Amino acid sequence: MPMTARDYAWLFTPGSTFAYDSGTVGTIHVAGGGELWLPTGQVVACDPFVSLGRGETEPFTVSVEPGRYSVEAAVATLTEPDEPPSDEPHLRVAAARLVVRDEPTVHWEPALCPGQDPAALGEDEFYGYGVDAGAGCFYDAAADASFPEAEGDEGPLWDAFENSGWAPGPHLVTAPDSGHNLVAFSSGWGDGAYPTWIGRSAAGEVTCYLTDFFVVPGPDGG
Repeated sequence: MPMTARDYAWLFTPGSTFAYDSGTVGTIHVAGGGELWLPTGQVVACDPFVSLGRGETEPFTVSVEPGRYSVEAAVATLTEPDEPPSDEPHLRVAAARLVVRDEPTVHWEPALCPGQDPAALGEDEFYGYGVDAGAGCFYDAAADASFPEAEGDEGPLWDAFENSGWAPGPHLVTAPDSGHNLVAFSSGWGDGAYPTWIGRSAAGEVTCYLTDFFVVPGPDGG
């Protein structure tokens, strides 16, 4: 059976806590990332330093009405038992979501790209995007060509991370020539592959797109 979604309402509730077997405790706060402009409503999620600007990443098969939608991240502050609070807290982005409707999510489905079939997945497998530069993002398919230099150590995407001291984000980045934007953030513990889910309301409307970076352990401790 493919991977199933966890309780993401809990994950995006400020003050939620979790613990690792090591004793490390995580406390969640929700960080706003501003508004993402979706001129076509076709949503893309990827590692922007690797995939953005190359025209290779396809949008998800489920799109939404064009518009501006908020992005936020569930950020975990990790603390060690019996250690005093640090002036530089250990922060990890546990998940990021693009909020389409401020309504309860009652159903989750995998966000799929063209050609992906959930029936082909094995036990606990999932479709997700690969991360090789420790970051993820959301943007509209029309914005891809607005960031041609994202692979290098220059341009507005690089500046957003560097000027913040490589803070986890979210970072709202706007292309100066086109006005297209994206929202980027660090990807949990770094490189890997991460699934994106689509939430739906009781009426079947899309409530959000959400990428899980596997910072919070599952019920089995994984």
